[in-house]
Amino acid sequence: MIKAIAIDDEPVALSIIEMHAQRVPFITLEAIFTSARAALDQLAKESVDLIFLDINMPNMGGLEFAALVDPAIQIVFTTAHSQHAVKGYDIDIADFLLKPITYPRFLQACERVQKNIGKNDIKQPASNNESLFVKDGYNWVRVFIADLLYVKTEDNYINMVEAKRQTLVRMTMQEFLNKAPVCSFIRVHKSYAVNVAYVERLQSSTIVIGDAVIPISKSFAADVTKYLIKPPQ
Repeated sequence: MIKAIAIDDEPVALSIIEMHAQRVPFITLEAIFTSARAALDQLAKESVDLIFLDINMPNMGGLEFAALVDPAIQIVFTTAHSQHAVKGYDIDIADFLLKPITYPRFLQACERVQKNIGKNDIKQPASNNESLFVKDGYNWVRVFIADLLYVKTEDNYINMVEAKRQTLVRMTMQEFLNKAPVCSFIRVHKSYAVNVAYVERLQSSTIVIGDAVIPISKSFAADVTKYLIKPPQ
């Protein structure tokens, strides 16, 4: 399931996107925003795969907003002005929708995003010597990716948990997932990502790794079950 948000200063435009998104089976529209600033605050708490983004907005336009978000997030620009299309594609976006947005064209954009995400998901598992140098207090320490059992967010930090060590690092969950060159980590909750190699038991709403019982949130439950039962080839 592709998690999306929509940002537009016109409520009518957001209503149309909501209506279209309800008809696309692989898209879940998590939230809508009339303010780009409010959307940025939300993205700091919850990650998404896709943003439907109006270009021409007061205070912060879509082009400026797109430059601030994680490059891994797919962007579909929406606008009533066709002359913005060229500027939009300079930022490497997934698609460009001209208002008023029709459902067939909306679906086409969503299918393009789905293909892009599928390509990005093809990664090689971590080798035993892949590592990150991270700052723990006043020291820089080396953390081997394959040794991590799971990571957990704690305020503005993440706790990297190994069998015999925990390292508290000033980093967001999304920054960790972007830096870790692995497909063996899966996010199971807004505060947790686990190394699937160490999962001992999958229950209805938790994952067990050693003595740790890690919650699975509803928004990630379907992806977790699909990944663990049918790992990507």
